[in-house]
Amino acid sequence: MSPRSAKPLRRILEYLAACLALLAAWKITALCVGSAILPQPEDALLGFGLALIDPAFWKHFFASGYRAGVAMALAWLVGFPLGVLMGGVKRFDAVAAPMVFLTYPVPKIVLLPVVLLLMGLGNASKITMIALILGYQVLVAVRDGVRNIHPKYLDSIRSLGAGNARIFTEALWPAALPHGFTALRLNSGVSVAVLFFVESFATTKGLGYLIMDAWGRLAYVDMFTGILGMSLLGVLLYETVNMLEHLTCRWKR
Repeated sequence: MSPRSAKPLRRILEYLAACLALLAAWKITALCVGSAILPQPEDALLGFGLALIDPAFWKHFFASGYRAGVAMALAWLVGFPLGVLMGGVKRFDAVAAPMVFLTYPVPKIVLLPVVLLLMGLGNASKITMIALILGYQVLVAVRDGVRNIHPKYLDSIRSLGAGNARIFTEALWPAALPHGFTALRLNSGVSVAVLFFVESFATTKGLGYLIMDAWGRLAYVDMFTGILGMSLLGVLLYETVNMLEHLTCRWKR
């Protein structure tokens, strides 16, 4: 088996080992608690397995996946170029940085009522809320990554006759990619957490709605079906960002 083909297999085995460890901890906790609120893992897995062949579950899954995926794409499309510009152009950074760092510490989730009033209760408000939170993370990480490039590397490129445009495309942009993907990857869990919050009210589609609806009906196995579905979505988002970094940062290998 070649090293290239062994790497995905090793990744799958690592996930399986982690799942077995979590299931063992879940089983022990369920036995100790002895409550219907925390069902046995085999009951939850059976319910999740049945949900996988139920079109209603996939309706909720794809609604959540669409919201999270579009929000992450928007966060990248806005945050990454702005971060490169702020890190590479000192005049632009002098103007934009005070505004960014003044608003960055503000918890964006408190703006949810305002976003709902402006954009309504549909997908637009939910996507905007997630993108707003993730966009700041990408922007700040990319800006700091570009600013930390040692000047001697840029001087070497200039000495070869490269202008500002070539410096951006050949040096700053590639150097910023790993920082942007790291921020997006680390915050894939944040996107799922915010997704659950925005889907827990004023909607009838999404894994967040599925969890809260099951909780209200005291259907705890169904509730854990939604939780497992949201966990699966988080893993898929994380691995998608990993794959994109692998494809676009070939020079790292």
